[in-house]
Amino acid sequence: MEIRRLDHAALIVKDVERSRHFYGQVLDMEEVPRPSNFNFPGAWFRQGRAEVHLIGEAEPGRAAQVQPGGYRPEELSIGYAAHIAFEVASLEEARRHLKAHDVEIVGGPRPRGDGVMQMYVCDPDGYIVELFVWEKK
Repeated sequence: MEIRRLDHAALIVKDVERSRHFYGQVLDMEEVPRPSNFNFPGAWFRQGRAEVHLIGEAEPGRAAQVQPGGYRPEELSIGYAAHIAFEVASLEEARRHLKAHDVEIVGGPRPRGDGVMQMYVCDPDGYIVELFVWEKK
């Protein structure tokens, strides 16, 4: 078997509209059409080749059951948590953009140790999102 690339991450969310705002407006991802035969709420976003597929919870409280958000602050601060990661052009630009949208940075910026600087935020459902840049040599 040959894995060619990671295609997308799918996340169960409590409120599709709230998450649509986060991924579309805060992270500046482009919303793209979902297949017409999908009969459940959701939204798909793309930036470059990276996609995030939001799936609206089918029953109240289901998103919290699958993503309870039980990470301690010291775990979040170093990225010791299940997360998705996006490479960005500038961490400082990303930090300013997130601040303008009242998104708290829960970890970093910090060096990863291999030439990457990283920081972490949480989406509206508590999913951890890493933003990183390769440091210039």
